[in-house]
Amino acid sequence: MDIRQIHTPVMLDRCVELLAPALQHEGAILVDATLGMGGHSEAFLERMPGIRLVGLDRDTDALRIAGQRLARFGDRVTLVHTVYDAIGEHARGASGILFDLGVSSLQLDEAERGFAYAKDAPLDMRMDQTTGTTAAEVLATYGEGRLRGIFERFGEEKLAGRYARAIVQARQIAPIERSGQLVDILQTATPAAVQRAGHPAKRVFQALRIEVNHELNVLADAIPAAMDALTVGGRIVVMSYQSLEDRLVKQAFAAASASTAPAGLPVELPEHAPRFRTLTKGAEQADEAERAANPRAIPVRLRAAERVRDERRSTAR
Repeated sequence: MDIRQIHTPVMLDRCVELLAPALQHEGAILVDATLGMGGHSEAFLERMPGIRLVGLDRDTDALRIAGQRLARFGDRVTLVHTVYDAIGEHARGASGILFDLGVSSLQLDEAERGFAYAKDAPLDMRMDQTTGTTAAEVLATYGEGRLRGIFERFGEEKLAGRYARAIVQARQIAPIERSGQLVDILQTATPAAVQRAGHPAKRVFQALRIEVNHELNVLADAIPAAMDALTVGGRIVVMSYQSLEDRLVKQAFAAASASTAPAGLPVELPEHAPRFRTLTKGAEQADEAERAANPRAIPVRLRAAERVRDERRSTAR
């Protein structure tokens, strides 16, 4: 398997451009919080010989592949099997942090992982296959109301109630254990007019994946922890692939880049100054050329910020 042929890192040059100013000093630490198959990390290690990398991933297959890909960089690389909400334990003093959220190319392309609704496979969807509840177990054990809730919240699915009801009815006849079964149930429950607007399984599969991997709860903890771990002058880049992720990132960056001075205070005291400044105007997207060449770049939304103050010392940069 030629990893470089099957995996094209999204918005790679822009990630390098945004993080490079924080990584110029010898021994600078870059934390890749979502290592995947190591495409982004490899580029940083090649272009910046003085940096060290800490790569985190919950997927043991990804860690194995990335480890082989990055082996030539020797002791400049440290790989950690962990969920990225533990980033505070591994990123303290980091100069740069990169998040490339969502499901990875490896997980999508391996049919037996059950992430892709276009491929019939066991309904697993765990990013870390060594632990946790599978999507099949969620479908077998959650009540109709709970299923509806996750489809509404995590998939923003308008037909959440109809789909939850259809799943509960179907599982009384036979266990729903494969993605093909679930797709058939959803298609049968979808009005013809709605089917023409897009694949009916897309948002349900997204919602199940988020529920199985606790993605939004993990992200809500991880972004503030990552920002706290950065040194002054350190930078963070986050790429999101759906609106729920991007909203969390936007809110965290907005809170950290706002003054905390009480309304009406005549002078902003140093301890009220923003801790971060944003580096992007809103969320950036991949350009047309990249989106045409790499369809996985189409939904990406990139945001970046730089730490300008350590509130523990009340110093500004």
